[in-house]
Amino acid sequence: VQLVESGGGAVQAGGSLRLSCAASGASFSSSYMGWFRQVPGKEREGVAGISTGGGSVAYADFVKGRFTISRDNAKNTVYLQMNSLKPEDTAMYYCAAAGLRYVSGGWYRPTAYRYWGQGTQVTVS
Repeated sequence: VQLVESGGGAVQAGGSLRLSCAASGASFSSSYMGWFRQVPGKEREGVAGISTGGGSVAYADFVKGRFTISRDNAKNTVYLQMNSLKPEDTAMYYCAAAGLRYVSGGWYRPTAYRYWGQGTQVTVS
């Protein structure tokens, strides 16, 4: 599975962005998907996760009520709608595919994912 993120950019606090992650490969619809973020000098942290059919989602406490993860299996794409952005949301955002229907040890653990995109930068001022 190859993953390509898009939609990042610079936005003012309180604004919105929608990240997209386009996946190639027939196994997308059978893979748990996640969004992560990382700032220099810090560990990569889980932002949101979504089950294969989209019926089960999970969020980090720091984005609950502001971010929404979704997926379109017909388009092999997973999205992250980010509203009410804060300066502390500034980071490189990564899309990840577990390569399995379920993740073990917690959706927020980077080690649960096998495939990663190159990232898209989000800057909030």
